[in-house]
Amino acid sequence: AVLKVIEILANSEKLEDATKKAIQHASKSLKNIRSVYVQDQSASVKNGEVTDFRVNLKITFEVE
Repeated sequence: AVLKVIEILANSEKLEDATKKAIQHASKSLKNIRSVYVQDQSASVKNGEVTDFRVNLKITFEVE
C-alpha cells in the first residue's frame, strides 16, 4: 500500500470536537483514512477567557 500524509488545522470549543470536526471534513474528500496524529494544540484567549481550541493534525490515508 502507498500512504500519503497531509496536515490540516481545525478549531472548536473543545479539543476533542476540533479533532472530530477535522476528520469529518477531511473524509468528505479523502478516502481510506488510516490514522490521525495530533501534532500540536493551542487555545485562543480573549479578555482572559479561552474562546476556542485549535488542533494541528497529520492525517494518513491510502492512495489508490
